[in-house]
Amino acid sequence: MKKNMLIMLFMLILLTSCASNVDVNECLPTQTPSGFWSGTWHGLITVPAFIGSLIWDDVAIYAVNNNGGWYDFGFVGGLFFIIKILTLGNDK
Repeated sequence: MKKNMLIMLFMLILLTSCASNVDVNECLPTQTPSGFWSGTWHGLITVPAFIGSLIWDDVAIYAVNNNGGWYDFGFVGGLFFIIKILTLGNDK
């Protein structure tokens, strides 16, 4: 059992060490990155954005060109808020 785990760990390290590294900045538009308020808005409109992303290729749920932690914080806050609103009548 322990030998199998070591072999699996070795294979995981071996396979992931060969992954290529791509500079994301080359793929991103030159506009300024999305911040906290954009993240909050994207969290609030997650449900219609998800439906739109199933229909159209140019609609996305999450902005790739963001400033990191503050965008994520706003996104999660907006998503939490909309989930709380949607489940408001289901509290028992």
